[in-house]
Amino acid sequence: MSGFHLGSVIGLITSPIIMAQTGVFGPFVIFGISGFLWLLVWVTAISRSPQYHSQISKSELSYILKGNENSMNIGTEKMPKSSGRLPPFGLLLSKLPTWTIIVANAMNNWGYFIILSWMPIYFKTIYGVNLKQAAWFSAIPWAMMAALGYVAGAFSDNLIQSGFTVTFVRKLMQSIGFLVPAVALIGLNSAKNPSIASAWLTAAVGFTAFSQAGFLVNLQEIAPQYSGVLHGMSNTAGTLAAIIGTVGTGYFVEWMGSFQGFLTFTAVLYFICTIFWDLCATGERII
Repeated sequence: MSGFHLGSVIGLITSPIIMAQTGVFGPFVIFGISGFLWLLVWVTAISRSPQYHSQISKSELSYILKGNENSMNIGTEKMPKSSGRLPPFGLLLSKLPTWTIIVANAMNNWGYFIILSWMPIYFKTIYGVNLKQAAWFSAIPWAMMAALGYVAGAFSDNLIQSGFTVTFVRKLMQSIGFLVPAVALIGLNSAKNPSIASAWLTAAVGFTAFSQAGFLVNLQEIAPQYSGVLHGMSNTAGTLAAIIGTVGTGYFVEWMGSFQGFLTFTAVLYFICTIFWDLCATGERII
């Protein structure tokens, strides 16, 4: 996930430079070709499990196997043979923890893609920073998010190993991942200069990384045999939220006459989703 966020950093910094040299279509062509080149690396480097990888050391393999004994047992349970039927969507949707993940994914993507898409324009409109400079202002938060992703992962694992329940840890991580961005967006509204605004924005985006140790891994805990289906379902909601939020921001700002109202609205949504998550989420297996 840190690599995912570093991609945003690279894209935000280099796109204005590429467009200045090649025109508006330059980033599309260069990033598209880069995807094909990376695919060549991917297909030659992956293996179906760690023990079959050509470059893994004995100590690393031992560490992985020892640390994943429980998940390996889950993965090797005897499951009914597939009959070609659809996954049990009705059963999954009848469980409240499923909906906590769906709502959390939607909220996470709402905030993430609004900030990713609109912050360069925000800095240009509110502070008069040109788009090339705004790219730097907008890229810093994603670098922080990449770094805090490691912190959140290590912190959550250490809490569980120290005796805290998985449910408590998932609720704590997701609460941090929502409440800090909510407060930061409210702070962003009152920022008087681009430097202070960048600090608030960095906090809003950076601490979103704690969601990676919240809902993003929780789907593997509540229904491990259907984690792929759960991820697809929740990501569909997240993608729809990203589309609606990104497009809707423009209409909302035009209607309200400012960005501040929309940022406050997003902060309120963060608070509401935090309450729902803390009341209904679980780290226990439900299916």
